[in-house]
Amino acid sequence: MPAGNTTGKSALQSRSRLNLSLSLLLSLTALGACSGIGFPGVYRINVEQGNIVDKEMVDQLKPQMTRRQVRFVLGTPIIEDTFNADRWDYVHVVRLGNENLSRSQLTVVFEGDVLIDVQGDLVSENWPEKDAEAEGSYREAAETDG
Repeated sequence: MPAGNTTGKSALQSRSRLNLSLSLLLSLTALGACSGIGFPGVYRINVEQGNIVDKEMVDQLKPQMTRRQVRFVLGTPIIEDTFNADRWDYVHVVRLGNENLSRSQLTVVFEGDVLIDVQGDLVSENWPEKDAEAEGSYREAAETDG
């Protein structure tokens, strides 16, 4: 019998292994192609993460407030930087699946125990707002000089 002639069980086993490998490869390719397609009718909920901080809460912040007062107004920060104890970050994200629907960020900066700066999406341009008494005394001084 010549050595090049392969018949019998070994030839059938190699063909079945080849067929199994090809069908497995085809199945994995088909599954991979379907991963980018959203299935219709699947309900995805909005996921909210972080601190819910609104404009009214931010407007209550005034310079020289203590950490305790800021925590009372805004709540516990989601991020307290371990390397910078004078900075608190409040982040709020709403997601639908992998898509961000909204994101807001607020950074509160202290010097010691006293609030000195607020930065973020909800902060008005004229923060810190000047006190009405300070503006009134400035106007009175300007009128008497002029």
